[in-house]
Amino acid sequence: MTERTRYDRVVIPDLLERQRHRSRIPPPSSPHTTRAAGILRPLVFGGSDGLVSNLSLVMGMAGAVSEGHVVVIAGVAGLLAGAFSMAVGEYVSVRSQHELFEGQQELQRRQLREQPEVERRILEEIYVSRGFDAEAAAQIAATLLATPERALETMVRDEIGLDPRAIGGPVAAATSSFASFISGAAVPVIPFLFLSGAMAIWISVAVSLATLFALGVGVAQLTGRSRWLGGLRQLALGAVAAAVTYGVGFVIGAQV
Repeated sequence: MTERTRYDRVVIPDLLERQRHRSRIPPPSSPHTTRAAGILRPLVFGGSDGLVSNLSLVMGMAGAVSEGHVVVIAGVAGLLAGAFSMAVGEYVSVRSQHELFEGQQELQRRQLREQPEVERRILEEIYVSRGFDAEAAAQIAATLLATPERALETMVRDEIGLDPRAIGGPVAAATSSFASFISGAAVPVIPFLFLSGAMAIWISVAVSLATLFALGVGVAQLTGRSRWLGGLRQLALGAVAAAVTYGVGFVIGAQV
């Protein structure tokens, strides 16, 4: 084993492990950010957005008109419009993040090639700021810069703060947003497909608020807050939105 190989395989991991122990930094396998949470987050928030927005629309229409089919048409239109808007917005957002990352990556590649000493000093300063002594920071920087691609990845992540693993794919983000929004937005519409009048309104509100409570519990699970508080907060906000839009629709319907 060469001195460089021994340093890469033995010394650097040992330095990192000792620093992690001193700083009480969780190891990479820590469950703080899991794949399940990454999947659950867009589903929970997308479903909540879809439910609240379409519940407000449906209640506004129900307050304004008595014909159930009009409420259904408005609800389906709001469902599709919101879902497409969410999907397009999510796609553009994530695609833009990828383009930003690619542009910064190319800029960083050029800086590593043209100004290696400047980039080495920046790397050393980053690791010193994290608690390493100057000698250990210099050794780590030298090891990283010995492999251009590893140096590039490290500089983009540590100097600029961009990590492609945290961005996700634009198509996947758009698809999940579309599906989750539709799932939430469909909840207040479904009762009007089978019922009419006050019964449809009350059941729509009850099912929607129960679903919002469950989604609030999901949000609390992601954020580490009280599940009861998260559920009741989401339920209360949805109830206020439904009451206000129903009242506004009722007033407008009476005037028109």
